[in-house]
Amino acid sequence: MEYNNILFSADNGIARLTLNRPDKLNSFTGEMHAELRDALDTIQADKSVRVLVLSGAGRAFCAGQDLADSEMAVQPDGRPADIGDVVERNYKPLVLRLQSLRVPTIAAVNGIAAGAGASVALACDLVLATRSASFLQAFSKIGLVPDTGSTWFLPQRVGMARAMGLAMLADKLPAEKAAEWGLIWEVCDDAEFAAKVDALAAKLAAMPTKALVRTRQAMHAAPGHTLEQQLSFEGGFMRELGWCHDYAEGVAAFMEKRAPRFTGE
Repeated sequence: MEYNNILFSADNGIARLTLNRPDKLNSFTGEMHAELRDALDTIQADKSVRVLVLSGAGRAFCAGQDLADSEMAVQPDGRPADIGDVVERNYKPLVLRLQSLRVPTIAAVNGIAAGAGASVALACDLVLATRSASFLQAFSKIGLVPDTGSTWFLPQRVGMARAMGLAMLADKLPAEKAAEWGLIWEVCDDAEFAAKVDALAAKLAAMPTKALVRTRQAMHAAPGHTLEQQLSFEGGFMRELGWCHDYAEGVAAFMEKRAPRFTGE
């Protein structure tokens, strides 16, 4: 597929996927979603990839859905667009793919992350943001409900009171406060951002990939389990990982007092 709305590359175990509509603040269109699906399928199939960095070109991460996109247009018979269908066809698969991707994911938020853009960032495993970045649940400003997983992510990360305030009042949340509240992983100065993202990506790319992904799965499963169920769930992953190359390598490296050489398997 030819990419016109995203940039995609993979090198040294690091896949970089950049939303590339800077003149539109990287807002989503149907074409962009199709390109994202193709790129994520490539990552899923390419065993050389060990981590994904998702970012936005220009001065924004992503401003959410492009309301001028043809998918949002009034139908020829005068009926409004079926926005729920857009969510089902585009945003639901995107979030589920990010949450189940075979490699850890980093959202590098360099500016505003609004609406679905904020939700997509939160669907990644780690969110690193510039100090000038901000997060905005803009849906109430146009008479809609937060989507793309925000009603699931927000209460779990910041609690119901803060989640309700962010969703209903649609106030910008500065990156520093987002980190303070536990919504994102880390904030850094704008000038240091690119180097920080690169260092984090390189670190994750050298780690035991399967163990990182199983950690994600275990943590996501926990709210739906009792403690007893979660202990057994962890045990299943420990059994699987204990038979993997990276566990044997990690133990050998520990015993030999050297740095491990993980392969992701």
